[in-house]
Amino acid sequence: MMSQHGRAYKRHTRVRNPRARNRKGRCVMHDGATEERAAVPAGPCGRWPLEKGEGIRHILDRAGDKWTVLVIGTLEHGPVRYTDLQRSVTGISQRMLTHTLHRLQRDGLVTRTAYPEVPPRVEYALTELGTTLLGAVTVLIDWAGTHHDEICAHRSAFDEAAPTA
Repeated sequence: MMSQHGRAYKRHTRVRNPRARNRKGRCVMHDGATEERAAVPAGPCGRWPLEKGEGIRHILDRAGDKWTVLVIGTLEHGPVRYTDLQRSVTGISQRMLTHTLHRLQRDGLVTRTAYPEVPPRVEYALTELGTTLLGAVTVLIDWAGTHHDEICAHRSAFDEAAPTA
């Protein structure tokens, strides 16, 4: 293969060998060489089969998104109207709130109820699945609030020590 600058480079790919399995029967990735690699500690997703790894990362990406965390936390006490959600989640734009709610609805974490009234009224609420995420979100928000000052102090010290370019 050629790079955009005209130099050749080798593309590194990993191929899963269906015969390579770890102690728990889960597939181990290797580079296609004839010898098999020793299993490396799998990290936090190691308890799950490799074929679920990408899906788990996508779900963590969604659940760990700052707007998702704040919206889920806001819906803790029951259904909330769209405008009240927007007021409660400081700094979120209308477009981002709509996008976040749509993704949460798609994942089955939030329900949307539209009432046939004039003016139209729409409420959002957590589903049973969304309620199971609420505990983790609340702990994360509380942790951030508890350690806010300490982290800000570390950031300031780091920024002062960093050489300017």
